Amino acid sequence: MGFDLTEKRYIKETGLEARIARIVEPVANGLGFSLVRIKVTQENGCTLQIMAEDEHARFTIMDCEALSKDLSPVLDVEDPIEREYHLEVSSPGIDRPLVRRRDFEAHIGHEAKIELSDMINGRKRYRGFIKATDAEAVTITLPDAPAGTDPDHRLLFTTLADAKLVMTDALMEKARLDQELHPIDDDETETVEIAANDDEDISKETH
Repeated sequence: MGFDLTEKRYIKETGLEARIARIVEPVANGLGFSLVRIKVTQENGCTLQIMAEDEHARFTIMDCEALSKDLSPVLDVEDPIEREYHLEVSSPGIDRPLVRRRDFEAHIGHEAKIELSDMINGRKRYRGFIKATDAEAVTITLPDAPAGTDPDHRLLFTTLADAKLVMTDALMEKARLDQELHPIDDDETETVEIAANDDEDISKETH
């Protein structure tokens, strides 16, 4: 499956975070990155977390700095958050959120936690192994399905509220192999944190 910068995100933000996403996404796309997630937290008073990735689902420290540099003046003009905040730009990480079809496709066989927007057949949360995807849905296999019941559940992408990989040895091994195929030249980190309205104050966090 080819890399599409604007492939639909089925799990998206609402409210203030959706407004910020509309500001951030064109800037990220212009640099060749896909937006993964926007989140506003109360950490350090207020933190705007922006998660993005390149065509290999990675994000180096140089990528973080490039996106931060281009975003800062745009956010200053748009001023979506009416208080002082920290801007944190990072990679999806190993146990990443799954927001697009390609995310599920790339992790077939790996364990994920999925939550639906509404309860279906008395169930809203699923934890199991990604078995397959098609144009409309992901199929997840539940390891703890009761005897005599079908362990496979086909969940429409349009019904998903949240989805994330579960950290396992198999996922760690996949990350190691991906690193061998697409090495990151940077030493330690894929996160850049910048205090809003203070371009000189830049701190880096290791994963």
